[in-house]
Amino acid sequence: MKSSYLRAGAALACALALSACGGSDGDRVIGGQFFGVTKPGLVLQNNGGSDLAIEPNSVGSGRFYFPNLVETDSGYRVTVKSIPSNASGCTVENASGKVAFDIGNIYVTCTIRQHELKGTVAGLTGNNLVLVNGADRVPVPAGATAFTMAKVNEDAPYGVVILSQPDNQTCTVANGTGTMGANDVTNVTVNCGPRT
Repeated sequence: MKSSYLRAGAALACALALSACGGSDGDRVIGGQFFGVTKPGLVLQNNGGSDLAIEPNSVGSGRFYFPNLVETDSGYRVTVKSIPSNASGCTVENASGKVAFDIGNIYVTCTIRQHELKGTVAGLTGNNLVLVNGADRVPVPAGATAFTMAKVNEDAPYGVVILSQPDNQTCTVANGTGTMGANDVTNVTVNCGPRT
């Protein structure tokens, strides 16, 4: 009789030990989708533990699942432990609840920092100069000495080029391409002269 009590006590101790260190003895999955993650650094937690580092990718989105299964009828609360260096913050939608079935509708969205892309214009006397960066188009009027493009995500590439030359002039762009860093880009220059 004594040995059966010892065996039961040992089994209980093992179960408690597994539970304390995050043993995966549940039957339900906790997960969802992430957006705006292009650099490492996003770490999620469930109920203050079970750290899950999200692997970034070129499109910045994908699915995630916590490796530890949870028990039916248990509670979950997904929080952000750390964010990528190029993000200003990350939010969690549908972050908490009670598990009745597999959870796949948790949405984590990180907001990537954006910075100015602008520069100077010299010698522009004609109309119809148009600069582009990707889908962003900026008309530059005659006499302008500066321009500003739409803001660009940190770590994203940019390339300012001329879509339309001004009347009777030819313009060139210097310092127009690169990758957006942690600060505004202000050194793009557009120089215009007579068309030859």
